[in-house]
Amino acid sequence: MKKCIILANGKPPKKSLISFFQKKGFNKLICADGGADSALKMRLLPDAIVGDLDSISTKALKEFRSVSKIVRLKRQNDTDVEKCLKYAISKNFDEALLVGVTGNRLDHTFCNLGIVLKFFQQINISLIAENSFLKPYNGNVKIKTAPGETISLYGFNNKTKITSKGLKYHLKDVALPFGERESTSNIAKGDEIELKIIGGVIFVIRDLNLMMANDLF
Repeated sequence: MKKCIILANGKPPKKSLISFFQKKGFNKLICADGGADSALKMRLLPDAIVGDLDSISTKALKEFRSVSKIVRLKRQNDTDVEKCLKYAISKNFDEALLVGVTGNRLDHTFCNLGIVLKFFQQINISLIAENSFLKPYNGNVKIKTAPGETISLYGFNNKTKITSKGLKYHLKDVALPFGERESTSNIAKGDEIELKIIGGVIFVIRDLNLMMANDLF
């Protein structure tokens, strides 16, 4: 399995978080344009820097020019994060972890959440924002959990139906359309939950620190 971390130009994570996931096999770092400045501050070496290069600093570009692959793509019909995902797919990566994709601009955050859905069929994507770990799912899945762990589930339309096993608040062929109904702060009863998702994709959001402490990756 080829895994990469995509570091965008939003609020950067702690270096310890990057190190944790590098030990979990996410050993390639792709920076989305200005995300390279965050890498420079954390003394991380990007394997590639991808984007239109309109937000990376001159300092970071000079620092990394000779040691990282620089991929300049001027097209404006996709974002730098999308460019990075397309690059990762072209390099046959199986999984991508998005970090630094949220921050003080809600439109960028909303866009990047949409990107998770857009690329769902092409590459396995997870997203980290502050202490939240988001992953999209469909079909029949089993998820390792910690007893008492908070699990939040979100759907997007009435066609997507969810049935759960192992959650305190049981779901049986339930739709969770965005803006109408949700399963925020549900609770895992044991060390595993099962979800049956028919007709679409849902987001599952969990406590990142708890997952890291209990090695749930």
